[in-house]
Amino acid sequence: MQKFVLKSLWYFVAVLALALPVHVLAQSGDKPFSNEQLDQLTAQIALYPDSLLAQLLMATTYPEDFAAAAAWSKAHPDAKGDAAVKMVENEPWDPSVASLVAFPEVLITFGGQPDWVRNIGDAFLAQPDDVMNSVQRLRQKAQAAGNLKSNEQVKVSMQAPEPAPPSATQTVVVQQSAPPPQVIVIEPAQPSVVFVPSFNPTVVYGPWPWVACTRRSSFRRHRASGGRGPSRPALPGVWALA
Repeated sequence: MQKFVLKSLWYFVAVLALALPVHVLAQSGDKPFSNEQLDQLTAQIALYPDSLLAQLLMATTYPEDFAAAAAWSKAHPDAKGDAAVKMVENEPWDPSVASLVAFPEVLITFGGQPDWVRNIGDAFLAQPDDVMNSVQRLRQKAQAAGNLKSNEQVKVSMQAPEPAPPSATQTVVVQQSAPPPQVIVIEPAQPSVVFVPSFNPTVVYGPWPWVACTRRSSFRRHRASGGRGPSRPALPGVWALA
C-alpha cells in the first residue's frame, strides 16, 4: 500500500485545484457546499488513516467506477488486499477506485450510498480545500474529546501543511474556510497494516444535531500484503484509545 500522508494530500489538493478548468470552478460558486454540509459528508471518513482517505476521496470523483467496483466486491466476498487489486487489473476503472478493492468493506458500505459518493466527489472537485478543512475540523473535535490518540493501531501527529505550488495563471477556487496552521495526520502504526474504523460521529466528535448515525465503533484490519487480519472487538464510540 503506498504511503500517502495528509501533508501530501494537501499538496495534491492544491495541484487539483489548479488543474481544474476555470469554468468548472466558477460553476461551483453558484451553490457551494456549506461547512455544515461538508462536515456531514466527511463525518463518516474524517478519521480514516490518511492513505485510505486519499484513495477514497479521489475514488469518489469517479462515481460510476465506484459503483462498479462495489458491485465487484459484493460478487467476490473473499477478495481482499493486494490479491483483489491484481484481480481487477484489467478493469477500466480509475486506479484510485481499483485500489479500493483491497478494502471491500469500505467499497460495499459507501457503494450503498450513491448520493454520498457523488456529493462528496463533487465537493472534492469543486471545493478541495474546504473538504480537507472539514476533515481537520472533525479531527480536532475528536482529539479535543479525547477520542483521537496514537496507539498500537495508528500514529496521530501534528504537521505543518505543504505550501501550495505557484500558479502560472490566476484561478479562483471556491473556499469558505481558512486552512489550519497545522494538520492532524493519521498514519498506520505499522506501515503494512491499515485499520479501517467504523464509528458513531455523535460520540467520537461530540453531540451534533445534524448528524444521524447509529453505527458502532470497531476496527477491521487489512494487511497490505493481501493477508486477512482478524477483526478487532467493537470499541464504544472511540477511534483511538491510549
